[in-house]
Amino acid sequence: VWFIEGSRGEVIRFRLTVSSGDLDPILTVFDSRGTLLFRRDDQAGGRDLDLTVTLSRDDQYYVAVSRFGGALGSTQGTYDLLLERVGVLSQQGSTLRYGEPVIDRISNEQSEIYYTFRAQEGDILNLEMLRSSGTLDPYLIVVDSDRFQVADNDDYDNTTQNAIIRNLLIEKTGTYVVIATRYGQAGGDTAGNFVLTIDESDGSGLGNSILAPEAISSGQTVEGVINDNQVARYFTFNAAQHDLVTVSMDQTSGQLDAYLKIVNAGGEVLFEDDDGGSGRNSRITEFRVPEPGIYTIVATRLDEEAGTSQGGFRLQFRMEGNAFANVNPGIPRLIYGTSLQDAISDADPDSLFAFWGYTGDTINIFMNRIDGNLDPVLELLDAQQQRILRNDDAISGSTTNARIEGYSLPYTGVYYIRAMRYDGNLTDNTTIGRYSLSLQQIAGG
Repeated sequence: VWFIEGSRGEVIRFRLTVSSGDLDPILTVFDSRGTLLFRRDDQAGGRDLDLTVTLSRDDQYYVAVSRFGGALGSTQGTYDLLLERVGVLSQQGSTLRYGEPVIDRISNEQSEIYYTFRAQEGDILNLEMLRSSGTLDPYLIVVDSDRFQVADNDDYDNTTQNAIIRNLLIEKTGTYVVIATRYGQAGGDTAGNFVLTIDESDGSGLGNSILAPEAISSGQTVEGVINDNQVARYFTFNAAQHDLVTVSMDQTSGQLDAYLKIVNAGGEVLFEDDDGGSGRNSRITEFRVPEPGIYTIVATRLDEEAGTSQGGFRLQFRMEGNAFANVNPGIPRLIYGTSLQDAISDADPDSLFAFWGYTGDTINIFMNRIDGNLDPVLELLDAQQQRILRNDDAISGSTTNARIEGYSLPYTGVYYIRAMRYDGNLTDNTTIGRYSLSLQQIAGG
């Protein structure tokens, strides 16, 4: 004898298979008061038994296996007994629970059935409405508490008429309504039984998927765990152009080899770091936001899915202000990849530009004459506008264009470029003309 805990409306299937001997089994089900509810003896001339029951109330139920004739019987042998919780017979307006199937029927008398479920912001859900009998062509609709439709599905693919909604992202905590119906709804002509299930997808929950990152604000500290089941956590922030962002990810337990990435709304990795902090910790210092918008921090481990380290971590996030806060607002800002045209004249003999660079960035700066008799000169200046490098003629004797090539920046911060003309020869210090200026970062540098 075994006992099970059952709920009202729950559908349970028992399958008994004789594995040896000549056993003639009998399967019975009793409630907690000892009342016989179900009995199954011979089935279709065989000795194996298959019994599907619907429970009438929440209770403890007893399942007994005996032989025909009981103590007076003569058959014996071994058997396997399998219990399967098929689902729950639903009522109109009943509540769906994750992982608990419900069973119902669509017909001309009842062409749609309503269910509710409650979900949290960041949940990622899968819903399935599978035909179990008849000609039913299932159709699923999900609406939010404001009655706005958030998802629907008729035929999931070309191989089935079942309705399946995959990876439904819940954007707002609240109660949602599932409408289980058929293609054509009240005007449809198919009918039959169905099984409806709702489950959470992998990565469900705020911060567990890039689809539902957890919002983080400046000065906030969060803690989490990276392991084989959760190889990354995701945090999102909103920033203005040229804002500076500092993120640190420190190991708090285990052998975690922390790894950080910052990605834009298109999923492009803009900056990443392995061991920028102490030891195996990761740190991104004063990352300059290239455009206004929403960005995501990926807190993970070295090699992510292929990695093996795991453990707890503490992540700290700070907004450090604007990269060019101390730069005269009249000075143009450049970014890597910028190309522009300007002119040198007696009235305007030089131009100053500012850019933000990182320690170890390797850069090229080119200043090429477009017209006139201009003899270009380039200077690279530090944040205090003190000269770091100067170049007049890039290749002695063959051109008067100016180039600073393959220079590795010594610190993270503001740099200036001064575009000017040669003024060292009294007979050649008044050259003028238009020029092109470009600032490039060398790949890998």
